Amino acid sequence: MAGRFVVLEGIDGAGTTTQTSRLAARLRASGVAVRTTHEPSDGPIGTLVRQVLSGRIVVPGGRAPGWATMALLFAADRMDHVETEIDPFVAAGGVVISDRYDASSLAYQSVTSGSSTKGMAGPVDWIRSLNRYARRPDLTIVLDVPSDLAGARRAARGEPSQLYEQNEVQRALAAFYKDLAKHIPNDRVVVIDAQPSIDEVHERVVEAYQQAFG
Repeated sequence: MAGRFVVLEGIDGAGTTTQTSRLAARLRASGVAVRTTHEPSDGPIGTLVRQVLSGRIVVPGGRAPGWATMALLFAADRMDHVETEIDPFVAAGGVVISDRYDASSLAYQSVTSGSSTKGMAGPVDWIRSLNRYARRPDLTIVLDVPSDLAGARRAARGEPSQLYEQNEVQRALAAFYKDLAKHIPNDRVVVIDAQPSIDEVHERVVEAYQQAFG
């Protein structure tokens, strides 16, 4: 079987981590070689980004780096991620499933850029240009959930809030993800309703995968 690169996307609390794991287990059970990964990655730049997101690294004045700096950090991590983890496994005929990829940069950094929704083309175009050499996914599955439901899920986890978890940011992100296909028109993007149970959403993810690849 030819290698494949699949990405799951969505706002914080959409279930991307859970569904990445569930899809991988389903494919492995059918004999497919699968590697799961995530962004920020576990590489050196990804580790730095995670520290920024958790508030352990700030710039002078005690604030987080600006959206453009974050976009550059994510793009650098992504290229390292592709070169060290994604490309080798796909080249060997395996399936890589990533919990987030460059669509997250398009969404999160453009939404936090301060541009209005109508004026967001500039940041999106610039972020897309930063990632122009990154491998394109064969399929991107967006888990669509209302921001209030995702917020309740995050609260139930009892974990400290991270950089982008403010409710107003998450509402803007949810709207962006619904229209993700228009921002990456050459990619295969499937948006699925991720409000039902974990099992129901899993079946929808598997269906999207099977429809894409047979």
